Amino acid sequence: MCHGHHHHRRPFSDDHFAPARGAGPLLNADAVAAAEDLRSRLAETEARLARARAREAELSRRLEEMKRFVSVMEILETYLARRFAEQRDRVERLLVPSPRN
Repeated sequence: MCHGHHHHRRPFSDDHFAPARGAGPLLNADAVAAAEDLRSRLAETEARLARARAREAELSRRLEEMKRFVSVMEILETYLARRFAEQRDRVERLLVPSPRN
């Protein structure tokens, strides 16, 4: 069982890596090194996150551009199909003799 005073510190607060009373310089150096390692890893993670967000934004922009392109192609396809049907009907009327009354 634990006896004595309990100190409750929030994880990663400003005093998280403060040396304990009576801690030797080696313990303090280890704590400082651990803090620096964590700060470095956090900076790397934040940089990766920023790159991922930038990539996501670029991919979203490209997706919207492709959607607009597909929409234009669908409009062209509809227009060309209608023009083809009109031309086919015109050619059929020219080639098929009309009945004479």
